[in-house]
This record gives sequence, C-alpha cells and structure tokens, in this order.
Amino acid sequence: MKSEMDKLKILLVDDDEDDRQFFADALEGIELNTDLHQLENGKSCMEFLLSDEKNTPDLVFLDLNMPIMNGFECLEAIRNTPHLKDLLVAIYSTSSAERDIEETFEKGANIYIKKPSSFSELKKSLKQVVKMNWAYHLNDFKKENFLLKI
Repeated sequence: MKSEMDKLKILLVDDDEDDRQFFADALEGIELNTDLHQLENGKSCMEFLLSDEKNTPDLVFLDLNMPIMNGFECLEAIRNTPHLKDLLVAIYSTSSAERDIEETFEKGANIYIKKPSSFSELKKSLKQVVKMNWAYHLNDFKKENFLLKI
C-alpha cells in the first residue's frame, strides 16, 4: 500500500465549479493514488505555487478561459519562475482552436487536452495523462504528441 507521500499531487485550475467536480469525480473513478487540489484562476494558482515549494504539485491541469489571470498568463508565469519552469502542465480546455493549441505549445505546456464531453472519455483521458511516461514523452516531445488523442 502506498503511503501519503507516494500520492501523485495534482492541481486543477478551472473557474467552472461543475467542470472541477466532473474532473474530481473522474479522477476518483480511475482509482489511482492521487491528491487533488483545486483553484479557480491563474492568480490563485500562482499564489499557491509560490507560497511554499512543498506545495508544488506533480502535475497541473490548467484551463485557458478564466477571470483575473487566464491560463495563457498563468502558463507564462509558471515557465518564468525558476523553480517551476519544469513543472508538468496539461492544458485542459474546451477550446479546440488551432491558435490556442499553438500558443500554449509555444509557451511551454506539456500536453493539450480538449475537455471531453462524456464521463468515460474524461476518465480515459485522465488515466492516460496521469499514467504517462513523462520522461519518454518529454524526451521525444514533438508538436504531433502535444494534443492528446483519445
């Protein structure tokens, strides 16, 4: 049995309460040893990440369209913060616009996930991302691998 220390720390940043609950339910449904923390915008995300380096999650799921500080601005702030620059960031958005995908790729996101409409697709997406061999993915990182295909 894994201890609390072995839990994969996941941070979800999304202003939509229903989407956060949908995500939390799906994550719970894939039965992985995770610890989910949720925030509502990029500003609160940066405050959380900068408050204590022990808070640093293993993986951040970042929505793009949020008030106060959007996902683009938050991603840029993460990549411009020395102790966060290598943090794994998954863009988690309803947008499938090529310009959004391109911009987040250029700003240094690790993967782009279009929010699935069904619960089963969301569970499948989360399982794939959480269990991903990130060392291999980042070593062979290409734009073709950036958009998660389910």
